[in-house]
Amino acid sequence: MLKRILKQKRYFKNIYKQQKGITGLETAIILIAFVVVAAVFAYTVLSAGLFSTQKSQEAVYNGLQETQSTMVVKGAVLSESAGTPGCSATDILVTLALSTGGSGIDFTAGNAGGIVNGVFTNNKSNKIVVNYNDSAVHVADVAWTATFIGNNNGDEILDPGEKITLDVSLANNTIAVDANHQFTLEIKSPKGAMLTIQRTMPARLYALDNLN
Repeated sequence: MLKRILKQKRYFKNIYKQQKGITGLETAIILIAFVVVAAVFAYTVLSAGLFSTQKSQEAVYNGLQETQSTMVVKGAVLSESAGTPGCSATDILVTLALSTGGSGIDFTAGNAGGIVNGVFTNNKSNKIVVNYNDSAVHVADVAWTATFIGNNNGDEILDPGEKITLDVSLANNTIAVDANHQFTLEIKSPKGAMLTIQRTMPARLYALDNLN
């Protein structure tokens, strides 16, 4: 009887040992699983953070490019007219250069569609668009010509260090820039903010007037 009791105790003791071994293995598996899941989650969060940071940097950079004007006015803004009493300006002359850090801008006048009443027509290749505004009218895509002054490489691209004079035509019969007249020119390039030039004509117009 005593032998049988001892035998049973040894049997149950072995069972308990095996159960302890299984419990330890399961705990190790669960711990490893937690570590793996945590590592995957951390990698995902880190990757998402880096991606978001990169996109934010791109958005900021693109925003700066859009808000900063690519061109600046160099020198005086001039008006041309007949210089007779009661006359109106026929042309506005603006000398432009690239702002610091600006890249080249194409000033090729794509006027294949022609010019009608001082406005480009069917003009699909013009890179630079000039609009005219005053208190009474708005004229879009006003005709212009461009002439490089000083050093340039001979192409139609305004590069850093170069200057160009934009001759904006006021030949449209709805535009009457006479004495004391306030007007605004909007010069739009493919990139960068719009360059706005607002001026007021003098009380007496001469053949050439400085509007600064």
